[in-house]
Amino acid sequence: MTKNLKDCPEFISEDHCGLRELVNPHHDPGFPGRYSLAYATVEPGKKSFAHKMLTSEAYYILEGHAIIHIDNEQAQIGPEDFVSIPPGATQWIENTGTTHLVFLCIVDPAWRKEDEIVD
Repeated sequence: MTKNLKDCPEFISEDHCGLRELVNPHHDPGFPGRYSLAYATVEPGKKSFAHKMLTSEAYYILEGHAIIHIDNEQAQIGPEDFVSIPPGATQWIENTGTTHLVFLCIVDPAWRKEDEIVD
């Protein structure tokens, strides 16, 4: 299976990030994985809404700088940083840079709307 980002339509997620879902076994018959992978963006000066996932989530930052908030902790992150978010944690990401924040988002098991709770 192959896909190109340009063939994945962008939509605004429940937490207010721009998303392009690259793969999700719920929508891609024949994909053997149980995880989903999305390309995410946050505009300069913007942040995602606080939310919880019932599943585990991981971010890999490609471009930009941000503060990641996970429960009562926060950390400054930037290109080539990896973030692991445990199931049930309240989280949001805040773009602190002057350019778009761009990151990959892996959800395991694969993202489903009913697994996301926006505060």
